[in-house]
Amino acid sequence: MKKILLLLIIVITVSCKDEAKKETNKIETSIDKKENFPSELGKVFEKHGGINAWRKMSTLSFNKGEEVITTDLHSRKIVINTPKYSLGFDGKEVWLDEEVADSYKGNPSFYYNLYFYFYAMPFVLADNGIIYEKVADLTFEGIDYPGYKISYKANVGTSPDDNYIVYYNPKTYQMEWLKYTVTFKSKAPSDAFKIIRYNNWENISGFVLPKEITWYKKDKNGTPTLPTKPATVFTLPLVSEGKLSDLFFEKPLK
Repeated sequence: MKKILLLLIIVITVSCKDEAKKETNKIETSIDKKENFPSELGKVFEKHGGINAWRKMSTLSFNKGEEVITTDLHSRKIVINTPKYSLGFDGKEVWLDEEVADSYKGNPSFYYNLYFYFYAMPFVLADNGIIYEKVADLTFEGIDYPGYKISYKANVGTSPDDNYIVYYNPKTYQMEWLKYTVTFKSKAPSDAFKIIRYNNWENISGFVLPKEITWYKKDKNGTPTLPTKPATVFTLPLVSEGKLSDLFFEKPLK
């Protein structure tokens, strides 16, 4: 609860600051020529608000159901607060703090940054240590979506064998689909891609971020067919230059 109150104080302070700057600040859309990512992905980043502007932000927060997920965008420290438990990453260790005993049933080390990655698309695809590869288009309902495969250099992150494939609209350059693999348990490369549709976005402080995402079934060719379940909805989004204290991301003291 204390972490939520602290975040609210910072949100109010930063919101006032952002309002004062709104008329004078512009979202940067120029792409640094030294960037590692392909120019087509640079256009995707521009469509969603600009990678240079994103890198100026410090705090990202959003809700998924009862979960309040807050991230320091530079250190990638994270806290997930719920009425029954909190978990997070303090920069060194993943921790779990339960208000109600045995209320969390998952694996904190796997889950703590899972939805951060899904929500912060496509910007996380400009992280360091990424290898880019052009792939065949994804066809859905008569539209061919160009795509790039994202893999990681050895020893980058907790699951360097994970792969992503991002697909974007060929006319607007807005992100439309994401394929991804899960290698956390196996620690080995996999070709078993899951697929998410990103077709509901909203503008948050100049950035186009997902309002909801939907997992899809695939046919034998890897083409999406029908949703596997109702959409996952995100609410109360915040992205700001305001930085939270390191204490915010530490496990609460008993």
